[in-house]
Amino acid sequence: MEVVVQKTPAEMAVAAGREVANVLNAKPNAVLGMATGSTPLGLYQELVRLHKKGELDFSHVTTFNLDEYVGLPITHPQSYHYFMHEHLFRHINIPPQNIHIPSGTTTNYRAFCAWYEARIKECGGIDLQILGIGTDGHIGFNEPGSSLTSRTRLKTLARQTIDDNARFFKKREEVPIYAITMGVGTVLEAREIVLLANGKKKAEAIAAAVEGPVTSMITASALQLHPSTRVYVDEDAASQLKMREYFDWVQEKKPGAPPA
Repeated sequence: MEVVVQKTPAEMAVAAGREVANVLNAKPNAVLGMATGSTPLGLYQELVRLHKKGELDFSHVTTFNLDEYVGLPITHPQSYHYFMHEHLFRHINIPPQNIHIPSGTTTNYRAFCAWYEARIKECGGIDLQILGIGTDGHIGFNEPGSSLTSRTRLKTLARQTIDDNARFFKKREEVPIYAITMGVGTVLEAREIVLLANGKKKAEAIAAAVEGPVTSMITASALQLHPSTRVYVDEDAASQLKMREYFDWVQEKKPGAPPA
């Protein structure tokens, strides 16, 4: 796990955007795993900026989103369908048929989840997975206690997740209780992973995910088992890292490292 600390969320978004751009420039038909929420918003704005400058082409890119609320139609302002189209997809040249987002209104969740897993494999697997992290250390909607080998499935949200997400709704009672989410095992099959976090509210979760034991109680800690994960954080989110000095030292010396 490589930890990259930036001074501000804006600088973090630029650094993460550069990594996404490197993947797309090396493989124009790359498969991207997408996340929603306030944290990746800056990254998506950076990708839109690069696209409008003519530096990024999404015409052969395929995307798979991590999760979606159950019960929200795709036109609902808080659905992840709406979020992705509003903040990214309608601003770039990705073909609509290449966009995959879990259905929160399917009549057969088990069958849909099996199809979603099969579709990811059919597209060659995810080249780069973008992740945020919950205040309790979850990735996707893989709440504490989720199996670290789990696959795409229906999940009941924890009270803390509902409380955290209530700020996006008019009242807490409107937050869905269930969601479809890629599993931890699904996420770990991505060839590369980028985890984003900013703000002091994420500091404890980041420290547990990066430096704590691998445990199902902090599903993000499973990323320690992945061979190519970069964690982009701002100063506030990095504030509880005990190895902070070493992480900065690694980044300082990285330009002079021999080629891998």
